[in-house]
Parts: sequence; C-alpha cells; structure tokens
Amino acid sequence: MAHIPDGILSLPVLAVGTLAGAGGLWLGVRQLGDRDIPRTALLAAVFFIASSLAFPLGPTSVHLLLGGLMGLMLGWKAFPAIFVGLLLQGLLFGFGGLTVLGVDLLNMALPGVLLAIAVRPFISAAHPARSAALAGLAAALSVLVTAGLVGMEVAVSEPAFAPAVGVMTVA
Repeated sequence: MAHIPDGILSLPVLAVGTLAGAGGLWLGVRQLGDRDIPRTALLAAVFFIASSLAFPLGPTSVHLLLGGLMGLMLGWKAFPAIFVGLLLQGLLFGFGGLTVLGVDLLNMALPGVLLAIAVRPFISAAHPARSAALAGLAAALSVLVTAGLVGMEVAVSEPAFAPAVGVMTVA
C-alpha cells in the first residue's frame, strides 16, 4: 500500500511530507533539461501503467513501485516523473488522493533516489553481473523503505492503526 488515501494522515504528517515532496520535485525539475525529457516521460508512462495495476494481498493491495529503477535511471528527475504518474492516477482513477500527493510522491521517489545515489559509484565500477545485483538490491531496498515510510506515517497519524501497519508492511 503506497497510495495512501485522503483522510488517513494527520495534518503535521501531511505538511512535512508535502514540503519534502515539493522539495524533491523542485530539485528534479531544476535538473531536467531538454535532452532528459524523452527518457523521463517514457519512465513516467511506465510508472503510471505499472503502478496502476494493484493486486490484493491480505488486508491491503500491492503494486509495482519502480522507485529503485527510476532512481537509478533518472536520479532526482524521478520526482517529476513519479509526480506526473501519481497526479494522473489520482485524477483519473482516484488512487491515493490529492491531499496526500506530496506524501505519496516522497514515499515512492525518495528511497529510490537516495539508494541510487548510494550504489551508483559501485555500479559504474563493477562487473556487469555485480552491477545488476547492486541495482536489484537498491530496487528491493527502496520497496522496503517505502513500506516503512508508509507504515510510520500511518502509525504516527493514527495510533489506532498501528496493529494493522505491521500486517500491511509485511504484505
């Protein structure tokens, strides 16, 4: 569950998440040049479609995040790509919500971007098989960090949801 619905998060969590998401979006847009637009747009479209497919799992649902892949391929430019996908999903399908757009953006983009920054020097210097393993590790960890962020935000916003957060995180 990375798309958090409207009405779940407290105002302080929404405010901090929205400001942080806006900061990442600002950094990404500043780095976006004319030559970056085709690749960024293509990955935004892939994100939009892949994360639109939700599969029920226990008390929640799961979907592809692609944050690790986008972080590795786009860096901070993953923020505007993911933002466009999330905005369209919210407007067209009602996924997540518009008040939580900044928090959802932060949850899905930041882990992939930061993990990509951490592993990119090792990937460029490694054997191709090792590079693939490092990229896969960054992608897997970005999913776990996203789940942890969502769980923390929900638990902090409404302590009554804390027991369900553990089950959602495991799922």
